[in-house]
Amino acid sequence: MLRRRARERGLSPITHLFQKFDVGEKANVKIDPSMHKGQPHVRFHGKTGTVLGSRGSAYLLAVRMGGKEKQIIVRPEHLRKSK
Repeated sequence: MLRRRARERGLSPITHLFQKFDVGEKANVKIDPSMHKGQPHVRFHGKTGTVLGSRGSAYLLAVRMGGKEKQIIVRPEHLRKSK
């Protein structure tokens, strides 16, 4: 799950670090295995959540798991804007 394809190996583009998310915006959790800091648990990989706020350089996300809503703290390099 956290393995990259051959042409995607190495460090990610630095622009992933500078992404900005607004409160109420939807974001997809896509774990970047080359960055370990601010990485959510593997069970959240592929989930979509709503941004509740920020915690320093990370974001607080509300993600539905089963019948409950969980709050996770994730750095922006592990998030993608939802379309």
